[in-house]
Amino acid sequence: MQYRDYDRAVSDHAAPTTRPLRADARRNRDQVLAVAREMLSTGGSSVSFDEIARRAGVGVGTVYRHFPTRAALFEAVVLGRIEKFVERARTLSADSAVPGDAFRDYFAYLVGDIALNQALCEALDGDPGTALSVPDQLRSDFVEWFDRLLCQAKEAAEVRADVDIADVLDLLIGAAVAERRARLRAAPNRSIAVVLDGLRPR
Repeated sequence: MQYRDYDRAVSDHAAPTTRPLRADARRNRDQVLAVAREMLSTGGSSVSFDEIARRAGVGVGTVYRHFPTRAALFEAVVLGRIEKFVERARTLSADSAVPGDAFRDYFAYLVGDIALNQALCEALDGDPGTALSVPDQLRSDFVEWFDRLLCQAKEAAEVRADVDIADVLDLLIGAAVAERRARLRAAPNRSIAVVLDGLRPR
């Protein structure tokens, strides 16, 4: 049976439940999520449920029981990280006394996280081949708060005035890919430093 057929069959027959998970079921779910996070960080959204189940030490039916579709698993792993990104941007925007430092710290934080997680990179880039599209509201929140940090830094003359959030988002994805390669040649953070230097006012 093809994965998409299995996805559809399980999804059609899976009954929602609000009962709390038993301790063993909760452990299995947590283990599946931990393995999925690791595999998605290197393989993107193409990872197979069979391999996740094998590495987690559970049957593939257990994976489908907790996550009836590939999109459901991808969502659980990826969207939680993007929600954390939004929370961090809100905190930096409200608490930082130096807008330029807040923007640069946030950009470096995002690149470092996304560089280690190919699935996150795909989701934020809006790749149509991924298993999940980021919900409009979550994407809007992410862009809005990132833009707020950018605008605060520009108003403080800490970032060049001729860039906008679309430019920065493009640079973010490019820097994440470059950072992944830089780490393979033992040069971590070099790509981040180059991009941030280019964003300083001239």
